[in-house]
Amino acid sequence: MMSQQVIYGLHAVQALLERSPERIIEVFALKGRQDERLLPLLNELRRLGASVQFMPRKALDDKAESSQHQGIVARVKAGRGYNEHDLKSLVESSTAPLFLILDGVTDPHNLGACLRNADAAGVVGVIVPKDNSVQLNATVRKVASGAAETVPLVVVTNLARTLRELQQLGVWVVGTAGEAEQFIYDTKLQGPMAIVMGAEGSGMRRLTRETCDELVKLPMLGAVSSLNVSVAAGICLFEAVRQRR
Repeated sequence: MMSQQVIYGLHAVQALLERSPERIIEVFALKGRQDERLLPLLNELRRLGASVQFMPRKALDDKAESSQHQGIVARVKAGRGYNEHDLKSLVESSTAPLFLILDGVTDPHNLGACLRNADAAGVVGVIVPKDNSVQLNATVRKVASGAAETVPLVVVTNLARTLRELQQLGVWVVGTAGEAEQFIYDTKLQGPMAIVMGAEGSGMRRLTRETCDELVKLPMLGAVSSLNVSVAAGICLFEAVRQRR
């Protein structure tokens, strides 16, 4: 397991500073950038004793392996990883736990946006398979705007087996599929629940689909056949939130 990670972006560094400041090893900031978003963050980091080095844009781009760093990059100790063994405690962490399961989402921007949606909707864990899926990297953390530090990302070796484990723990598993008969708005989404989203275009894999308790779809009224997975996930999660309020 990698013992250190690079994170970048104002929200990602801020979230880590608020939740796990002890993980921050060193911080690199853009030379000459002194604005009201970056300065308070740098001051707080310095107050906590973090080393802050200023460098030109090219050097910072190289550190982040991206130009989307918003002027701040941090080298940090790796966070806690979650796997199958954490499912039971996550289910028990709430009277009506809500999970988001992503089958075959390979774009880091989509995973980051899904984590952000999950945080906003009070999801107790986002579950992804180890293979055929993007894992938590600096791009995901940047797009997640801090949600990667608050929502457990559970990486499992066998997704169908994980769905069955959740079912045994009393979680109702609802999959989204274009060919489903029922709309999500006509489905009861209260109680312990997992919402499964497939990859854009191909959807859920066959075994994942067959393991779901129920299949639902979103009404599509235009010419486009599918939504971006993070948009669809947001709609489904917030329908669950609406029903649970």
